[in-house]
Amino acid sequence: MNLAFGFPMGKQGNAPDLPGSLRAEPRLARWLRFSADGQVFVTPGKVEIGQGILTALAQIAADELDVPLDRVRVLAASTPGSPNEGVTSGSLSIQESGIAIRHACAEARALHLRLAARRAGLAPEDLRVEDGVFRRADGSEAGSYWAQASEDLLDVEARGDVPPKPAARRAVAGQAIARGDLPGKLFGQPRFIHDMRLPGMLHARIVRPPARKARLRALREGSLPGDATVLKDGSFLAAVASEEWAAEAAAERLAARAEWEMLESLPEEERIADWLETTPAQHSEVERRDDPAPAPMHEVSARFLRPYLAHASIGTSCAIACWGEGELTVWTHSQGIYNLRTDLVTVLGLPPERITVQHVEGAGCYGHNGADDVALDAALIARAHVGRPVRVLWTRAQELAWSPHSPAGLAEIEAALDADGMLCRWRMVLRGNGHSSRPGRAKDPTLLSAAYLDPAFPIPVAIDAPMAGGGGGQRNAVPGYRVPSLDVSMHRLLEMPLRSSALRGLGALLNVWATESVMDELAALSGQDPVAFRLRHLGDDPRAMAVLREVASMCGWPRRSDREGVGTGIAVARYKSTGGWCAVAAEVEAAEVVRCRRLWIAAGLGEVINPDGAVNQLEGGAIQATSFALKEAVHFDRLNVTTDHWEAYPVLRFSEVPAVETRLLGPPDAPPLGAGEPSLGPTIAAIAGGIHAALGIRPRSMPFTPDNLAAAME
Repeated sequence: MNLAFGFPMGKQGNAPDLPGSLRAEPRLARWLRFSADGQVFVTPGKVEIGQGILTALAQIAADELDVPLDRVRVLAASTPGSPNEGVTSGSLSIQESGIAIRHACAEARALHLRLAARRAGLAPEDLRVEDGVFRRADGSEAGSYWAQASEDLLDVEARGDVPPKPAARRAVAGQAIARGDLPGKLFGQPRFIHDMRLPGMLHARIVRPPARKARLRALREGSLPGDATVLKDGSFLAAVASEEWAAEAAAERLAARAEWEMLESLPEEERIADWLETTPAQHSEVERRDDPAPAPMHEVSARFLRPYLAHASIGTSCAIACWGEGELTVWTHSQGIYNLRTDLVTVLGLPPERITVQHVEGAGCYGHNGADDVALDAALIARAHVGRPVRVLWTRAQELAWSPHSPAGLAEIEAALDADGMLCRWRMVLRGNGHSSRPGRAKDPTLLSAAYLDPAFPIPVAIDAPMAGGGGGQRNAVPGYRVPSLDVSMHRLLEMPLRSSALRGLGALLNVWATESVMDELAALSGQDPVAFRLRHLGDDPRAMAVLREVASMCGWPRRSDREGVGTGIAVARYKSTGGWCAVAAEVEAAEVVRCRRLWIAAGLGEVINPDGAVNQLEGGAIQATSFALKEAVHFDRLNVTTDHWEAYPVLRFSEVPAVETRLLGPPDAPPLGAGEPSLGPTIAAIAGGIHAALGIRPRSMPFTPDNLAAAME
């Protein structure tokens, strides 16, 4: 059975007590194998999207198997060659895939030692492993992984009875190993899906309508460049050619000749807050507590608005598909290859065993961009050109305007302090679209072009993961502070004018910013230092207190500026309330625009497999959050998105990147937690706090542009 979120379970439920993704796929042979020539092949279901996961997983395997890192090959995920681990998202790759590989390798090691020991007439504990070779106490060889590679020892299900090495005995995990995927990228080797060229390959470009609600009424005849041809299915329109330039030129001509019947379907952007408040929604209670509370002394009521955000991948979405005799192969940079296959089955009518989906790295994207959509585009065109690979590349305008967007959202908070300056009441109401339109989770496909075929598939309204799965719009909506009276609710909109889906951090971007801003205001109202005020309410969470104290020390809190227009803010949160702890301090300078000059980050991630990779992820998340906070917003008219080029959708430039200092607090023997997303919410909140310190303004709308700050002053 496929779960809506997380990973799928097998027919009998598999082994629910096994760790990580072993619960979904306990057969050891699905996770690793040995070769006679001395290599270990690891086959995770998680994919590389720029987070360095393949290197970290190799470190875990090398440690458990007692082999050097250069013997480990981590293979790109594929169907059916990899376990179905759902989607690579939520900063869960180490927690789900890494832990599964650690335990699978521990059991594989034990099985091979047991066989070697039996053949040598010894007990397994009488053998040690050196570079994959099993040695007796006198150093003589008693076998190896490589000599036993053909024994099929791993074609069994994990039992969960072999403990991995204790943290103190791990020699590779915990080391700052250079990422194995970087040299090819740095030196321009053909590594990305965009670089793939297959024999006989065709190129295609999609012609999108000029409005969200549109139907192709007519297509005027005319010549096309080169050998370009037209593919039309309902309102799905594409140009196909053997040379890329011809496909591009043909698509431009088709766009000029196409006649569309269009409807205005998007809300008025300047009234987006009103639209969020009045659109029909599904109400749900996120968390509620009604413990006895003292009478309020200080009260704050505030409303926070965030816009639609684009993924804005530097490289546009790309896919290749080849249709054989009743079989389809797709090469894609999707983050969920099995989920994608599920929707391809629905649209194309092929059984799943006739569709192979192979992951190939693409441009970095932490969230659901157009990777899945372009895969369907390629498959539809390949179906009409049997036997020839078809490569589809989106244009910049399509990437910015037609990829799923992170949804706009509204958060309203009412909070109060008692006479002792302690929280006594907290009420938060959230409104917005769901944060997941990933494929494979609904009856109907969520892939873009499915809605333009004849017959057309309806586009499902975006959903949110339950809180047990990390939440979506409600992610980090429950404050990590002690408060007796708590009421947090969510209104997920049932209309979706712009397709919305997951972007790095999901609801935490809005909710941490809103929560931490209100905490700052309450501290000011009661005359308390913002750090001390937070610490008073974090007594049940020593790791949150630790990262907050650390970042305060790093930035020299309380940080006073001797320059006008410069200020520092501070914020803390535990990602998803179950992930990594992160505190951020931000120094901002407000002149003609607000710029973030410095960031300090302290994070508690438990065991860190690759410290360099973890720091890279934390700092990358904070820098992306800085761009969200200061610059980014999707704009639109009643027909379509208008921010379809870089000039209209600015992102942080290299010259604007703040200096960043990061510290990891561990502890190293605690379970590992993801690093990709914990820093985003606290960074946005800390920048907002810095703006108040610099200008006396409490930002209420993202991004923190001069216009939005001027509105906050009013």
